[in-house]
Amino acid sequence: MPKPNDLSRSLAAFDQDSTLIAVIEMSQSSWLVAGTVPGIERQPLKKLEPDEEALLRLLRRWAEEAVKAGRTISRIAVAFEAGRDGFWLARWLRAHDIEAHVIHPTSVAVSREHRRAKTDRLDTGLLKRAFLGWLRGEPGHCSMAAIPTLAEEDAKRPNRERASLVAERGRIANRMKATLARLGIRGFKPTLKKAPERLETLCTPEGESIPPNTLAELRRAMARLRVVTSQIGEIEQARLERLEQAPEKGPHAMVRLLAQVTGIGIETADMLVQEVLSRNLRDRRAVARYAGLTGAPGRERLQAAGEGARQGWQRAGSPWHDPAGVALPDVPEGQRSGRVVSAAHRECPWHPQDHDRGAGAQAADRTVAPGDDRRRAGGRPPAAGGMNRPDRCAAKNRRFRQSSARLRRTAGDDPRWRCPALIHGFDAAM
Repeated sequence: MPKPNDLSRSLAAFDQDSTLIAVIEMSQSSWLVAGTVPGIERQPLKKLEPDEEALLRLLRRWAEEAVKAGRTISRIAVAFEAGRDGFWLARWLRAHDIEAHVIHPTSVAVSREHRRAKTDRLDTGLLKRAFLGWLRGEPGHCSMAAIPTLAEEDAKRPNRERASLVAERGRIANRMKATLARLGIRGFKPTLKKAPERLETLCTPEGESIPPNTLAELRRAMARLRVVTSQIGEIEQARLERLEQAPEKGPHAMVRLLAQVTGIGIETADMLVQEVLSRNLRDRRAVARYAGLTGAPGRERLQAAGEGARQGWQRAGSPWHDPAGVALPDVPEGQRSGRVVSAAHRECPWHPQDHDRGAGAQAADRTVAPGDDRRRAGGRPPAAGGMNRPDRCAAKNRRFRQSSARLRRTAGDDPRWRCPALIHGFDAAM
């Protein structure tokens, strides 16, 4: 069964003699365009104002120079890194018959030296080399981002705006609580409906009222809090109206289906559909990488650059699925109450201080033990076979060293690091 294109390499045939290649280093004030023109030995480099029409004229001028050099240009490929400008330029170039790609910034291997030289000219050279390797179909150079339509981008805005407003509401409330705590006033909840009335009656522990400047500051913060709360309500009400008007249109049917699951509301279901399920992920390994369960696909390149074996783990995952706390895979009934512990750790005797120890040997096997709980009835584990305390500690340390040795022998590309079915013991297929 053919796998969908994950955009990690180009699947189209590449003829460098008939392809004009250009990369753009974009900033707020200027665009630096670097190209590779067939038939021309020099590597052109042009700085432009942020103007798409000027960019199109430059590309056509380079194509005319290649024709004058005796080459036939049948393909113009342009790439730039994803960033503040989004995807509008890629959509505009494609509308004008220019092949445009958007590069994942974290997929390009760069030197991690602290004092390395970094200029726009050097960045364009790095992008150009990575883009050429991607066009040749060689894996590992860079990965491209899927270019969404304007409607797909717009569908994500309500969830992201609401997340920003919820964070702002928390910041305002925390600032108000900190201001009151400085005066010795605790227990005030700014998010309650009667909070403005109660604010006027608050007094310090000395029996004095809140100082006038501080009270004015709190009133302004309360006004901002009311505005933010009302905007959150408007977003939620508009979502419900859209679902009622077209319940079976587009992703609305999936949202209503997910909302029927116990513990998932309309907000979480809409976030999962727009941010996770709408993506054309290649396989369940890609799902695990997106969810942050496994390392990033470029972890091997990070190791070669000296970043360490687990550096990719810290960079993996998307922030949008984390607030939901929802397990997307279907966990079998017998594994729902299990613990993620190793076989050696399950046989380990219990000590009173074990509850605050780290993972230790658990990382060696990462298998699920259904129904296993070290603390049985009465809060104590079973007896440890008549061993005294020093012998139990020695056996525990020996098993830990053996598990650590197995962990060190595990290869960097071992499937247990990437496949959630082996990590968590269930089928993560969606």
